[in-house]
Amino acid sequence: MATVLLIIGILLFIGLVVIHEYGHFIAARRGGVDVEEFGIGFPPRAWKKRIKSKKGDYDFSLNWLPLGGFVRLKGESDSATESGSFGAAPLGTKVKIMVAGVIMNLLAAFVLFTLVAWAGMPRLPEFAVPDQFTVAADERVVSEPRNQDMVLIGRVIENSPAEKAGIAVEDELVAINDTEITNPFDVIDITEANAGEEVVVTIRSAETDKEQEFAVILNDDATAEEQGYLGVAPFSGQEGFKVVRYTWSAPIVAAGTIGQFTQLTFIGLGNALSGFGQYIVSFVTGDELAREEGQLQATEQVTGPVGIFATLAAVSQEGFSLMLFIVALISLALAIMNILPIPALDGGRLFVTLLFRAIRKPLSKSLEEKIHGTGFLLLMALFVLITIVDIRRFF
Repeated sequence: MATVLLIIGILLFIGLVVIHEYGHFIAARRGGVDVEEFGIGFPPRAWKKRIKSKKGDYDFSLNWLPLGGFVRLKGESDSATESGSFGAAPLGTKVKIMVAGVIMNLLAAFVLFTLVAWAGMPRLPEFAVPDQFTVAADERVVSEPRNQDMVLIGRVIENSPAEKAGIAVEDELVAINDTEITNPFDVIDITEANAGEEVVVTIRSAETDKEQEFAVILNDDATAEEQGYLGVAPFSGQEGFKVVRYTWSAPIVAAGTIGQFTQLTFIGLGNALSGFGQYIVSFVTGDELAREEGQLQATEQVTGPVGIFATLAAVSQEGFSLMLFIVALISLALAIMNILPIPALDGGRLFVTLLFRAIRKPLSKSLEEKIHGTGFLLLMALFVLITIVDIRRFF
């Protein structure tokens, strides 16, 4: 069953790309702009078929690089003047074409979140999504998570206080100084507040299933930069999620969820940009530790196709609702990323077009190609970096 759900999840993810590009396709044809090719994936081309249509013939292609898709229009540069070209279209038509993919992904996210709310909306842990949007008057709990407050140790750092005390991987962290540990962030907060001091760590041994207490002297702030204060990587031992269903309020929950996760996405992007800035500055200062921290902060906020596949594989074990929830989040993320003013993406093209209109200067084909070509190369470099990080993270 999990394999079937994984296949469905991958097909739905591919469907998000198709829906996005179909938005551009429809907007272009309605605006009188000729479509030359509708492609899924990026070249090299694997297969092509010529489609006959009353509104104009076009090529439909499948391509080998599964990084997205594209719609190739006649005269794509802003300076093109031929009849039926993108460049010759009115500004309003160009704007509609460039934002159509984003609108389609937003609509897809809304429909998917509505279906999830009807079928069973996962309530994510409070430390991950504080105050997840809900309509309490219409909420009905259909299942509860297991081991909700359990925190396990995923890694013990070499020569750390935890290793010296005898704490092991898979042990459960029960308490620190008699303060109960209910989520991984508790470990960070309590150990940071007691930096350099001796604390009593209570664990339940994975080997004996019995509670043990350890007197541990935590690292101070300086040593913690490399090892952390206790020297462990905690993770939630929760199995499954609390799942709730909605009836009349499902569309409201969908809209509220989109708003909440849009805000969280921008917070994550801010953290990623901050980490990327730190990473760049570290090359000037030569600070290796800052470089590692910046790379970690920049990349842990994002993921690529490898990470998406790993995530879909993991959530397929939890059932259809959670997988559909993740696909809806991916659709929302695609909409947000594509509307940002990043060269080579829809938002970047829109920003450059409107900028040159505002300053009343012509946007030549060569300059436009340089701007978006450079943006595309940077995106591909980022894609390679994220893929490497994802492989290390998930495999």
